[in-house]
Amino acid sequence: MKIKSVKAWLQHLSLTKPYTIAYKTIADTEIIFLEIVLENGIVGLGASNPFAEVVGETPAMALANLQSDFVQQLTGRDIRHFNQLIDEALVKFPHLPGTIAAIDIALHDAFCQLIGIPVVDLYGRKMNALPTSITIGIKDTAAMLEEAKANYAAGFKVIKIKTGLDVEEDIERVTKLTEQFGNNMLIRVDANQGYDLKQLQQFIHKTKDLSIELIEQPMKAGKESDLAGLDSADRKKLAADESLLDATSALQLSHPPAPFVIFNIKLMKCGGIRGAREIATIAAAAGIDLFWGCNDESIVSITAALHAAFSCSNTKYLDLDGSFDLSSDLVKGGFILKDGVMYCSDEAGLGLHRL
Repeated sequence: MKIKSVKAWLQHLSLTKPYTIAYKTIADTEIIFLEIVLENGIVGLGASNPFAEVVGETPAMALANLQSDFVQQLTGRDIRHFNQLIDEALVKFPHLPGTIAAIDIALHDAFCQLIGIPVVDLYGRKMNALPTSITIGIKDTAAMLEEAKANYAAGFKVIKIKTGLDVEEDIERVTKLTEQFGNNMLIRVDANQGYDLKQLQQFIHKTKDLSIELIEQPMKAGKESDLAGLDSADRKKLAADESLLDATSALQLSHPPAPFVIFNIKLMKCGGIRGAREIATIAAAAGIDLFWGCNDESIVSITAALHAAFSCSNTKYLDLDGSFDLSSDLVKGGFILKDGVMYCSDEAGLGLHRL
């Protein structure tokens, strides 16, 4: 079955509420959508929202690439050769994971619709459901507690809080969360590279008896060797995010003594489903668990990440809340969310429906 047409466009979407992380405040987002139409009318959708601070690629760069003659020349190619098409895109757009992610996701969606199976089943479904965390940006303790209560009432039992500006205030926040919820709420912490080694040691020591499940990217990327200053017990909760981009960095980070025991995989860092599964394979060989994250993203790419996650036996954590706070989206469907737990639908492809 041949590809009939390819179209890419940028959509500017506001968030329902701004949030703050260690190095900026975010109030809106730009998402690139890619539509691949087959000769029989099947429509495959991809989406991309790369962070230039992490991968060096902006949404504008991704849009230009996806509107290039190279991508237009996918027209007339056989969708059954989708892996070859991804290979060719990787050669044309090296180190541009936002561009590759949109192509990868749209091709997977179209091909799996053609053969009538969900994307997750193409690789073998290893699990059916996992809870996702829901993220609270940096804010004062009282406001954070109110938002956490609202999320708990909505069914979420895992909270991720952004930290990294003031370690003393961060310790207070997680302490108050534990006092409020006890063991009924798991806490994840994302410092977004905001700590130095001394601050990280302070945070770990002062919160060791609290219900903290993991600490995501506590120090700046490139400082991984400094984590050798922690003993193995202190490293057991550390998750790599900005330090982990692709299979190459996964190989480097998995070499013992590994600085992280958890890898945060984002499709916008590694270039889509195939790139994510390459990291997952390396992590599995090294005994490293998988934590699937996201940027502020459409249901399109969030669903793709969920399908990739459920195809990997070493998946342990989800943080796929990136579409929850969009003021609008271009699709519905995709994943199923019930009481904070995410499921893939059984529809073919990614199970997306245009609005």
